[in-house]
Amino acid sequence: MRTTLNRLMLGLLGLILLVVGLSVLVGSLDLQKHWDFTVPSWWPFTGPKDVLLTAHDRTRYRSDGWWWPVVIAVLAVLLLIGLWWLFAQARTRRVRQLRVDSGDGQGALLRGRAVESVLTAESEAYDGVSWAGARLVGKRGNPSARLVLGLEPYASPDEVVTGLDTSVMERARTSAGLDTLPAEARLRAVRHRARRVS
Repeated sequence: MRTTLNRLMLGLLGLILLVVGLSVLVGSLDLQKHWDFTVPSWWPFTGPKDVLLTAHDRTRYRSDGWWWPVVIAVLAVLLLIGLWWLFAQARTRRVRQLRVDSGDGQGALLRGRAVESVLTAESEAYDGVSWAGARLVGKRGNPSARLVLGLEPYASPDEVVTGLDTSVMERARTSAGLDTLPAEARLRAVRHRARRVS
């Protein structure tokens, strides 16, 4: 769900809410009068006594039986869409379990967190890596790994990535019984505090 379109929609929604909030704030605090500036003619709130809906707008459809059920239904649908979108932001595509072929036709389930801890530990044990983090994402039958590595100042990124691919990732692929285990590594430089030499 964290795609470019999703980020654009969230940015657009945030911008709309910001403009509406500023217009209400400027009107309700009567800032144009206190700070001596004018607002454009299309500005929705021009003073503290302005309201979102006039009395005429609020009572225009009161006699129609369909009006309030439609308003409530539309607001309920918007609320459900908003809640779905909110929960979709927090949802992870983390792999909970991997099915491993044990050779007896039964198979076995391997916890995803166990594979992540092994990947983290083996990556941290590799020369030039100060700290590491690993996460399995995707589907159970076709997972991929995301690694975050903190590199020591003397480490060569190319050598570390190649070494991890041929040793750590290869062992993970073999032990989990996977044909492929694509990996994405994000490298960060470790900053050490300067020490005074006496």
